[in-house]
Amino acid sequence: MELTAKPLNEAQLDFLQLLGHIKTTEELDELRQVVSDFYARKAEEAIDKLWDEGKWDNEKNEAILKEHLRTPYKYAR
Repeated sequence: MELTAKPLNEAQLDFLQLLGHIKTTEELDELRQVVSDFYARKAEEAIDKLWDEGKWDNEKNEAILKEHLRTPYKYAR
């Protein structure tokens, strides 16, 4: 498979510049937490929107909690 480089978009370039200012592991950990919190908030907002639109409810929550998502493994004989 041949890999071809794609140009970075504006968001990626901005983020790389931001990373250039990080001097310690603690700062990197803090940035990781900020980014993680950002995406957690976005996911929560998306679920809230689905709930408000009637596309999500407690019944679907319960169904997901009971769902088995394990990959079935085929064992060699």
